[in-house]
Amino acid sequence: MGWLGWIVLGGLAGWVATMIMKEEGGLLKNILLGVIGGLIGGGVVEMLGGSGVSGFNLYSFAVALLGAIALIWIVRLITGKKAK
Repeated sequence: MGWLGWIVLGGLAGWVATMIMKEEGGLLKNILLGVIGGLIGGGVVEMLGGSGVSGFNLYSFAVALLGAIALIWIVRLITGKKAK
């Protein structure tokens, strides 16, 4: 998947994650959240024996979404912020 695919998939995953976790964020935050979430989710899935983010598909979106949700949760743990 090229860099444009990562931006689009990351933006969508980050946007949905912020809605699920009731987090505020703009376009750039959503893209970064989704791309980093894709890396985190892909790494975890690969450690468990599956394939990580494999392209622009529903499976990769789900992996990136779960990673983005985990990232929001970890940041909240560290900073002590609560959901809005």
